[in-house]
Amino acid sequence: MKIIIGCDHAAFGLKETVKHHLENRGVQVEDVGAFSEASVDYSQIGMAVASKVSDGGYERGILLCGTGLGMSMVANRFAHVRAALCNDLFAASMSRRHNNANILVMGGRVIGDVLALEIVNTWLETPFEAGRHQRRLDQFDDLAGKAT
Repeated sequence: MKIIIGCDHAAFGLKETVKHHLENRGVQVEDVGAFSEASVDYSQIGMAVASKVSDGGYERGILLCGTGLGMSMVANRFAHVRAALCNDLFAASMSRRHNNANILVMGGRVIGDVLALEIVNTWLETPFEAGRHQRRLDQFDDLAGKAT
């Protein structure tokens, strides 16, 4: 599996922890920044990740910022992106089971490293249930094509 990951300055430390965890699991990771705690615009990083998931270059992505809110808002502006802000295990599981989330978003100032890694594992390992949920996602994708 290949995952694209990005963060702003507020979540740099957590991104590094998540990135190393993914690599230890054998996941190929493309890191688009931030590369330090120096201030950056989260929107630029969010767009870099979401655009590559949207165009099919990556099946999944992970975004992190201080709260996760800004990255979620940016990512969900892209067609075929289903970015889910998950700061607990239940949300991570349900984002995959029912919503087939393809971008995981977490708040670096909201959760700690141990919980974040558990969320990542849950999100990676939980399959999409399809069925009635696929019908709903199809409707969502139709709407995304009509949005301006």
